[in-house]
Amino acid sequence: MPATSSSDRSLSRAFSAARAEGRAALIPYVTAGHPRKHDTAAILDGLADAGADIIELGVPFSDPLADGPTIQRSSFEAIEQGVGLPWVVETLAAFRARRDTPVVLFTYLNPVLNHGVDRFLADAAAAGAQGVLLTDLPVGADAGIESRFAASPLDLVRLLAPTTTPARAREIAAAARGFLYYVSRTGVTGARQELQAGLAREVEEVRALTPVPVAVGFGISTPEQAATVARVADGVVVGSALVETLRTGGVDEGVAFVRALRKAVEGARAA
Repeated sequence: MPATSSSDRSLSRAFSAARAEGRAALIPYVTAGHPRKHDTAAILDGLADAGADIIELGVPFSDPLADGPTIQRSSFEAIEQGVGLPWVVETLAAFRARRDTPVVLFTYLNPVLNHGVDRFLADAAAAGAQGVLLTDLPVGADAGIESRFAASPLDLVRLLAPTTTPARAREIAAAARGFLYYVSRTGVTGARQELQAGLAREVEEVRALTPVPVAVGFGISTPEQAATVARVADGVVVGSALVETLRTGGVDEGVAFVRALRKAVEGARAA
């Protein structure tokens, strides 16, 4: 059994609060240290103030295979500025002193192993993270690491793809904590003009497998698309489109984009 913790309550509370307002939770993703290292504090504060229910904070990694060119570039540019896991944890701790918006650290396994799994769990929890999404740690891949996460106060968020077999989907859904991240399409992350057909049916099928909320991401690039997803999912994750907006338009435009996403999500269920 996973440890009962403030992380459980925080992620659950975020989804419950959104549900009570008749809407999906908004979950923007940003890469720590991008576009400029010194912008990250202002970006995190801006996302919280713009209506993010949960923030996914990406840890820059040199080989981000699950990510498309936009987030890959953001990782490389952040690394060039000296951003690594220790700096991300310090930045999160400073943010937590100012805001209470739940944060999920989005990372790959290698930075965690390099930092030390137990040290990572302790540092991330102390800094105020509520969860972790490890893109390259499938359910059952390493029972030792998974058990250490289960005993920690951090939710290990799981990914589920549309190509997953029914038996494997049940296994992943049973292991999900905090929320289940459903990938809206195959391939890597990146903004797209159209969402996958049949998404509503797929989300309903996934929702039947797990008691935790189901958030949908990968390819959501406009407020209109966010509204479409918000009508069928418990949460909407927007990553590449926000990362690109921050790169080209800076903090103010990025925050304005998230405000537009929040407005679209709020209006989705009423439409």
